[in-house]
Amino acid sequence: METLQKEALDLLKNLISISSFSKEENKTADLIFDFLSKKGIDAKRKLNNVWAFNQYFDAKKPTILLNSHHDTVKPNPGYTRNPFTPTVEDGKLFGLGSNDAGGCLVSLISTFLYFYNQKDLNYNLCLAATAEEEISGTNGIELILPELGELDFAIVGEPTEMNLAIAEKGLMVVDCVAHGKAGHAAREEGENAIYKALKDIEWFRNYQFPKISKSFGAVKMSVTIINAGSQHNVVPATCNFTVDIRVTDAYTNEEVIEIIRQHVSCEVIPRSTRLKPSSIPIHHPIVQAGIALGKTTYGSPTTSDQALLNIPSLKMGPGFSGRSHMADEYIFIKEIETGIEDYIHLLTHIIKN
Repeated sequence: METLQKEALDLLKNLISISSFSKEENKTADLIFDFLSKKGIDAKRKLNNVWAFNQYFDAKKPTILLNSHHDTVKPNPGYTRNPFTPTVEDGKLFGLGSNDAGGCLVSLISTFLYFYNQKDLNYNLCLAATAEEEISGTNGIELILPELGELDFAIVGEPTEMNLAIAEKGLMVVDCVAHGKAGHAAREEGENAIYKALKDIEWFRNYQFPKISKSFGAVKMSVTIINAGSQHNVVPATCNFTVDIRVTDAYTNEEVIEIIRQHVSCEVIPRSTRLKPSSIPIHHPIVQAGIALGKTTYGSPTTSDQALLNIPSLKMGPGFSGRSHMADEYIFIKEIETGIEDYIHLLTHIIKN
């Protein structure tokens, strides 16, 4: 265990020292691939995504995905430290990506190594260190899912203080267009698209979806942008507005779009339905194993690669979400050590018993 913990810390320090902004993760992908290869692991790579399976993979057994990301956001202007210089002070490891989600990633890698060459496991393990999570890009986890085969469920490494995020909100941005007819404002001509849009905007403001999530409550819709008109004396023919929608696990994104279209007269154009709400049942063995370890369950308002998975998934990892994207980002070394121990204990409950 001590060796795993030391190697995880060293790997994280090396990851911090390499710039890995979203879409620019090639060097950290190199590092992760080489790290696994030197362990004798047959790692695979596609663009900046790296993955591997346990040594005694058995196609007849279900597979657990262990996933976290190695891309980072860009450092904000408030940094007082070099974001690419890993520094340890007072038990904290400072550096860009240390908390989000480097600590999670190296802890999952260590967990994978712990089980890698063990025989007679109840499940296969698939480790995936992926790219473009911070921008929900199409060349991240989504790109390699067809390569991973059938997956039973996933643990997604994000900083949750090692508690269990058993549900995550989805996100949709919807562009709406109210259509009217242009005319001269002084002569009662035309059909004012702004007035038509107002009726629909009022619906977005007041509508309550019937199904309420136990984790999140109601679906939330917010009109955030509006634009119409070209000059003061012309009745506008179109009015465009944008709606931010946070979808709970009570609905699919497609169901929400269908309900909206049944109630409004404007044209409704979702920018994407990729970022789906996700959840895992409270009675799932991995959740019950976490509860047995004293972990709490909750619904996460933040979006992760869970949104791109079509399998039950649990978000869990060392670190604190509130430190993500902050200036002088850090993670406690003890959090990484405990994270590795807890991941191993969690999985031991279901893959060896």
